[in-house]
Amino acid sequence: MAALDAHLTAALERIDARHERRRLTATALQRGGRVARGGATLVDFSSNDYLGLATHPLLAARAAEWGALYGAGSGASRLVTGTHDAHLALEAKIAAFKGTQAALLFPSGWQCNAAVLAALLKAAPDALLFTDRLIHASLHAGSAGRRQIRFRHNDLGHLAALLDEHRDAAGPRLIVTESVFSMDGDRADIAALATLARTHDAFLYIDEAHATGVLGPQGRGLSAAHPGAVDLVMGTFSKALGGFGAYAAGSQVLIDYLVNACGGFIFSTAPPPAMLGAIDAALDLVPGMDAERAALAAHGDHLRARLNAAGIGTADSTTQIVPAIVGEAADALALAAALAADGLLAAAIRPPTVPPGTSRLRLALRATHATADIDRLADAIVAHRPR
Repeated sequence: MAALDAHLTAALERIDARHERRRLTATALQRGGRVARGGATLVDFSSNDYLGLATHPLLAARAAEWGALYGAGSGASRLVTGTHDAHLALEAKIAAFKGTQAALLFPSGWQCNAAVLAALLKAAPDALLFTDRLIHASLHAGSAGRRQIRFRHNDLGHLAALLDEHRDAAGPRLIVTESVFSMDGDRADIAALATLARTHDAFLYIDEAHATGVLGPQGRGLSAAHPGAVDLVMGTFSKALGGFGAYAAGSQVLIDYLVNACGGFIFSTAPPPAMLGAIDAALDLVPGMDAERAALAAHGDHLRARLNAAGIGTADSTTQIVPAIVGEAADALALAAALAADGLLAAAIRPPTVPPGTSRLRLALRATHATADIDRLADAIVAHRPR
């Protein structure tokens, strides 16, 4: 280890010089869109707990109940002894929620994307991979070593041109994108993507991490409004559904293949019972939360209107994720610090997560915020923004 210390220290110094150093800070979620941090209570605009389910008593109770019934751990990977009746029942429940033939649980969203995409590409070594330029880092990890044919963000005309340009190439086509983008809060046109995929006989992979629970009929995601149009839908339980873990949903043959060929599934210990209990409770609650989804949408519209009126850009956000574009990393950090001093927690997002010159506050809203919380945030951003 000592042989690397000097290099690690130098690398950290370079990160510091770019104002990109990250540090861990103890934080505890509370109800009402608040967190406890450093002995203070702050209004939280940084967590992805969009519906407030992370502190919902039913999730906590069912997690405890299933832990007491089935134990703290699952004991092994799913293909050894780790598959319990509860895993199979929950996967069937997820498939019904997403309107697909089958579904498969994964420990986390990052692992799901990285492992599933890699497995798909393993099945088709000559596949052409078409990706939105702003896909999540987990999807880049899943395509490591493979050429990506990238289309401009949400520019389906550019995607159509690229598909046409490669029409004579051998191998299947895979289109990979997100339904809601985590840093800009904008959304993809699922219907148009599905039409393109059908026209070019392409496999369509949609990451619904930030849409699951929030958008679409009964919070089932944007893809749920277009039954059968998407070949693989991925999503998480760690955001609007308040718990932890992820899923891949699609045809039975797709899920059967992943069980046999997806390394991130095969070589991972099965999700533990408490995690399954929280997911099960969230799936019971989410379809009936239309009022909370409406409140969340209204918060997003209100905040964008306030910020835009003050000349603060919010990109193409149309969801519960609202970026307040600042520009330079140091300015974003300074603004976040000023808000924290006012009792408002808003994460500063800097390169390499976003492109240079687009550092921002990523404002993640919750149904449990009050309109007064949104106005307080907007007032503080306008007051403290860089001049």
